Amino acid sequence: MSFIKNTTNVLLSTLLGFFILTSCQQSKEKQAIDYVSPFLGTDFFGHTFPGPAVPNGMIHVGPDTGTQGWNNAAGYTWQSNSIIGFSHTHWSGVGMTNGGDILLMPTVNNKLQVVPGSEKNPDEGYRSRYNHDKESASSGYYAVALLDYNVDVELTTTQRAGFHRYTFPKSENSRIILDLGHQLGNMTSKKESRLNIIDETHIEGQRASGLGTVYFVIELSKPFKYYGTFDTDFKAPESGHGVFPYKNEESGKNIGAFFQYETKVNEQILVKVGISYTGIDGARKNLEQEIPHWDFDLTRKIAAETWSTELGKIEISGTEEQKEIFYTSMYRSLLAQYISQDVDGSYYGSDGQKHIADFNFYGSFSCWDTYRSQHPLLTIIKPEDVNDYIKSIEAKTRNYGWLPAQHFMNVFGEAMVGDHLIPVIVDAYQKGFRDYDVEFLYEAMRKKALENPEPPVPEYAGRSGLDYYKELGFTPIDKVTEAVPNTMELAYDDWCIAQLAKELGKEEDYELFSKRAGNYAMVWDVETQFMRPRLANGDWLEARDTKEQLITKVDDHSYYTYFDPLLIGRRPNRHYTESNAWQYIWSVQHDVNGLINLFGNDERFLDKLDEFFSMSTDVSAPKYVGVVGTIGQYVHGNQPSHHVAYLYNYAGQPWKTQEKVRQVLTQLYNSGPGGLCGNEDMGSLSSWYVLSAMGFYPVTPGSSNYVIGSPLLGKSKIFFRDGKTFEIIAENNSPENIYIQSVTLNGERYTKCWISHEMIKNGGNLHFVMGPEPNKSWSVDTDSKPPPITK
Repeated sequence: MSFIKNTTNVLLSTLLGFFILTSCQQSKEKQAIDYVSPFLGTDFFGHTFPGPAVPNGMIHVGPDTGTQGWNNAAGYTWQSNSIIGFSHTHWSGVGMTNGGDILLMPTVNNKLQVVPGSEKNPDEGYRSRYNHDKESASSGYYAVALLDYNVDVELTTTQRAGFHRYTFPKSENSRIILDLGHQLGNMTSKKESRLNIIDETHIEGQRASGLGTVYFVIELSKPFKYYGTFDTDFKAPESGHGVFPYKNEESGKNIGAFFQYETKVNEQILVKVGISYTGIDGARKNLEQEIPHWDFDLTRKIAAETWSTELGKIEISGTEEQKEIFYTSMYRSLLAQYISQDVDGSYYGSDGQKHIADFNFYGSFSCWDTYRSQHPLLTIIKPEDVNDYIKSIEAKTRNYGWLPAQHFMNVFGEAMVGDHLIPVIVDAYQKGFRDYDVEFLYEAMRKKALENPEPPVPEYAGRSGLDYYKELGFTPIDKVTEAVPNTMELAYDDWCIAQLAKELGKEEDYELFSKRAGNYAMVWDVETQFMRPRLANGDWLEARDTKEQLITKVDDHSYYTYFDPLLIGRRPNRHYTESNAWQYIWSVQHDVNGLINLFGNDERFLDKLDEFFSMSTDVSAPKYVGVVGTIGQYVHGNQPSHHVAYLYNYAGQPWKTQEKVRQVLTQLYNSGPGGLCGNEDMGSLSSWYVLSAMGFYPVTPGSSNYVIGSPLLGKSKIFFRDGKTFEIIAENNSPENIYIQSVTLNGERYTKCWISHEMIKNGGNLHFVMGPEPNKSWSVDTDSKPPPITK
């Protein structure tokens, strides 16, 4: 018995040691969240910000290094060597310079400074130098050492409140600067900002930004010893640079306050900031509910756990670099939609009134960018939010009395080209998301497609050139800016309306909008094989050999008077939207087969497509900063090219799609700060990568189909809330084995080069066998091609 007992004890000890070892090994295994690199895309033109946020968060707190110009659109650039401070609103990779609301900066300086200074000379103001060796970021957390002050800064966040932790040195002149004049962009407001110092630990106010008013409430963990306000627009000898000690209130455009402390070595002062777009009461409620304590580490842990849950929805195998790019891309894709209502459901409507929502209200839709891949990706990985996106669009339309297009912060305004909230709505409806008033939204789409707005809705809220589009079938370049893409993208939007009309049993509307969906052919020039600008009299814009920039003006509208397929130009003079004729040939996502017919046959279409990818990258001046990430005239740094590599599937050469998609995935995405080849644009580049790396892409949002490319990852497994999973296996996958040899779906031979949303949602297994040479017999017959969308 003693032997058995001793043996059992040894066995138990051995097993216990094994379990401890296994547990330690498992704890060291990297999870999805560990691969996220918030610095990816902060260099060059990625315009990403490295600060902490949570999925769909209203607040995006982070460091600001610059305030003006394209390079500083996100407030932070990797190349900068000094930090202005830490503000609470940033955009995920947009091309506009805005944000930077409610900036805080801890300082230690004998001399009080209330202006930020310059990047060339940080000593001119309260800026501080820093270096990347003493800077870190992860999902929900950011930290940096301010070298000029010997202050360590840590940031974390909830959905509506930011949390700062500053570790000061021993000093009698430790301060926290609050700067409401700090501006990340040139979209300044005519309104004034205001602040009110309530007591030694509470400050509240409002900041007039370029896109509305941001209200805030600040709580300090330690009462300040001295304080004051400043207005940098006011200078007086007796008060320094507009500094007013012991003044409780301040208003103006460039105002702020300072709070002074005496600190011990490594003393920590915490700062909590709640924001709202409805009022100070909303900011206070948001802060009280989301951070009712002073436990910074707890808030950081909750943020990390939230991200871990979201990123765990897809499990992949691949190289360490592939995992970093993939999970960072997934992270960016989940950041792009921002809620803008308070904890009690209050939001500021596009009618200028306060409303209450019983759902998550989203105030911004950068839909020229996001309809293509980011919204379709969210129908897979964030289905619980999709109905709220559409409910938000419905609420905006009811509030304002008109369907909006691209807009930010619920400030009604039309931006970019096309009417692309329509495909966001129709794509969701086609995939089964229907918890909203679809009849109301359909009528709003239909009205905007057929009528110009009437007061009080401003004229600019209507479709650009609608009267010409209805009468001529196209918008003329001598009347409408960016006339060619305007025609083409409205034709696509009309196709989306037609699909919804068909679903709702509106046959006459279906016929009307199906016919209008073919209007892209009205700008097709068979002689040059380009979508070419036309004049109101029906003539083509003349082609000229000269490169002289000839601009004419008609009815307050300026345009280049010659056609050059490589001309991009700058608004308002350009013929195409951030692109040229080469890049816009292919923007017929809804009718690729119709586009092929314009060329005459598959061979001519393929010849043009081959030339597109193989020709010189040169474009005609004046150049556009967004033309980056190029393969020939393919521009991955801008959205109109994003679907083009998948078009070979429609013309019987899917192996070329596999080749081009894999080339983009491996050449134009990298790890590190310079890893993005262009402007992130609210998750557009990132969502393209997530979908394409798994092996498919939504060429036509508004349908429920995805076109197959070349899976980069050995395995991708999507987990759904109902317990189902969809697994994609790429057997024999490698940098050389980029071509599909065969495919099975749920164990059955599969020859189509597309899959449906229903197949993914129902769960199953998509199994690819990859090889180094094209299989030119796979998915080339007519029945295997992506479905014809229109006749």
